[in-house]
Amino acid sequence: MPLATRQSFWLHGSGWQFPNYENAETFVDQLVREGLLVTEPVIESLLRGQPNALSVRSLQRRFLRATGMSHTDARLIERARHATILLQQGISIQDVVYQAGYFDQSHLMRELKRFIGWTPAQIKDRNQSGQLSFLYNTNLFE
Repeated sequence: MPLATRQSFWLHGSGWQFPNYENAETFVDQLVREGLLVTEPVIESLLRGQPNALSVRSLQRRFLRATGMSHTDARLIERARHATILLQQGISIQDVVYQAGYFDQSHLMRELKRFIGWTPAQIKDRNQSGQLSFLYNTNLFE
């Protein structure tokens, strides 16, 4: 078996190129085709807000096991993404606070800094200079 390089790694007996911003979707599609990435129906229904017969604690455990994060963190990340999209659309920071459901501007700033890695002002400035990637703060769950 050849050695992995700086640009590749071994997974399930095959060499894989490390994903980047340009090929991340292709990478995920390939994982699905190979059967290495599957969906958890209970998690899908939970994310959609659909009722489920499992207890709340069972749902929490299954969500954590399937995703590596709590359901609360997943909701907070989605709210931060929503706020980022609103900021990119040119909506004022105060309106984003209200529309995304934050308590105040400092709450918005802390959450965006935690999950996205940038403040609202940085996101607005970044929007003027190019596309913002949703590669979250990678130190968050370490």
